[in-house]
Amino acid sequence: MTTKQDTKPTASISNVASVTDALTEVLADTYRLVLKSHIYHWNVTGPLFVSVHDLTEEHYRDMFTAADVLAERIRALGKVAMIAPANLAAGADGRDADANLPAKEMIADLRDDHDRLAARMRALVGTAEAADDPVTADLATTRADFHEKAAWMLRALAT
Repeated sequence: MTTKQDTKPTASISNVASVTDALTEVLADTYRLVLKSHIYHWNVTGPLFVSVHDLTEEHYRDMFTAADVLAERIRALGKVAMIAPANLAAGADGRDADANLPAKEMIADLRDDHDRLAARMRALVGTAEAADDPVTADLATTRADFHEKAAWMLRALAT
């Protein structure tokens, strides 16, 4: 979709639309996971409280910053950075965050979301490379690394 705010990017990327569409999707996924991590951060209880509370705070702070970087990359490519509020309501599985889950189920839910987002970032690497966009590929590689590490930490915490 072209709007008055769209501008011509300075980079010579062969398929800007495929890259910005993929960036927009991972931006929405990232922001959704920021919100879910906050909800679990606020509501976790039980013996894993401190561990989950601290880890989710570390994760949502990183992802909030990353959302800004992703949005700025979309803008640098000449498109409007936008997330529809309706896209934030439910995760990839169509479920909202459940603040009443036991800590271990919160951990498993977050782990699954980080695994999914890592896979989406790896797919974005391929999309960016196919469009001759090494900057976005590098950004997506960095974000995939973060989500893979987050999933690993959550797996370790749940054992």
